Amino acid sequence: MIKRIPPVLRNFYSVTGLAFLVWMTFLDSNDLINRFRLSSKLRSLENERTYYQEKIDEVEQDRAELMGTTELLEKFAREKYLMKRESEDIFIIDKKD
Repeated sequence: MIKRIPPVLRNFYSVTGLAFLVWMTFLDSNDLINRFRLSSKLRSLENERTYYQEKIDEVEQDRAELMGTTELLEKFAREKYLMKRESEDIFIIDKKD
């Protein structure tokens, strides 16, 4: 019966290493598949963080413009919110790619 088992599987260290590899790949709560999913989610969250940090910087810059002079406030309102005076007309031109 012992001669039918390959010599690699008769070695205690090989069997233990193989069991450890199977355990860490499929059965453990921190298995390789789970770690891959978590690392990809971490990368996407870091990308979102960069995006939102850029948006925060943009909003802070707009806020600095608003806190400036009244001419800048009027310029900001006209450009961002399309506000106008009563005697004016606004024409919006959209560029389609």
